Amino acid sequence: MVHILNHTGVSHTVFRLLGIPGLEDQHMWISIPFFLSYVTTLLGNSLLIFIILTKRSLHEPMYLFLCMLAGADLVLSTCTVPQALSIFWFCAGDISLDRCITQLFFIHSTFISESGILLVMAFDRYIAICYPLRYTTILTNSSIGKIGVTILLRSYGTIFPIIFLLKRLTYCRSNMLPHSNCEHIVLAKFSCDDIRINIWYGFFVLMSTVILDVMLIFISYTLILRAVFHIPSQDARHKALNTCGSHVCVIILFYGPGIFSVLTQRFGRHISPHIHVLLTNVCILVPPMLNPIIYGIKTKHIWDQVTHVLFPKLK
Repeated sequence: MVHILNHTGVSHTVFRLLGIPGLEDQHMWISIPFFLSYVTTLLGNSLLIFIILTKRSLHEPMYLFLCMLAGADLVLSTCTVPQALSIFWFCAGDISLDRCITQLFFIHSTFISESGILLVMAFDRYIAICYPLRYTTILTNSSIGKIGVTILLRSYGTIFPIIFLLKRLTYCRSNMLPHSNCEHIVLAKFSCDDIRINIWYGFFVLMSTVILDVMLIFISYTLILRAVFHIPSQDARHKALNTCGSHVCVIILFYGPGIFSVLTQRFGRHISPHIHVLLTNVCILVPPMLNPIIYGIKTKHIWDQVTHVLFPKLK
């Protein structure tokens, strides 16, 4: 369970995730929405990826970016939900330090990837509405591939130093983590060392990725709305706004719970710990589950293809 590190004290190499502290007796009930949301996420996003990749009519920038988002949703859910279910069902919360760091690396980097994908989807809508004649020349398959690689490099590159920032620490406090998954600062707080560099680096990552993305998305939609309200035809204006509807819903769904969770952690010191953990899980569970449903219902091309695949006899 433990080993001596440089004779300066005991450093834990195995931790125990407690799930949702304070609600241990409710774990079996809590596991039901977790399991249902995970199954829905797997089915919805896998179907979305399959349809977009196999239907040539959907090989357009907007749908290719949506395919990237669905892929990121699958990774984020698979990094977190099976771990939580193993705690709820089998009390299997033991996790090694290396596995814990690996898990939080993929959780944080995938979250940043999703934020980057939402930003390029806003850019896609901006080009489509403000520069429709140049749309196909700006967003070619080559440029979409380069954008995808840039998103991955940015997300993995910014989170990679956190591995070393955590590995350098001595974990001599309790090895009981009051959470269902590993997180950077949650783990760092169990160290006896000075973690100011971890806190500041975490703040830098947040500001240079997610906060920057939110600001750029806001600017994109400000320019989109300005362009839309200069369109003389009311039908054309309505159609332009309608193409942004799904994306706006997904943006609110992705950033909304996250912002609320951060605010409650910073200012809601009187709020029970299990509320913080539940809010964090909502950020991870809900968007991946609802994203394919929102796009499936609100995007006619996708809805037509879904009904064709699921109910071929109706066509």
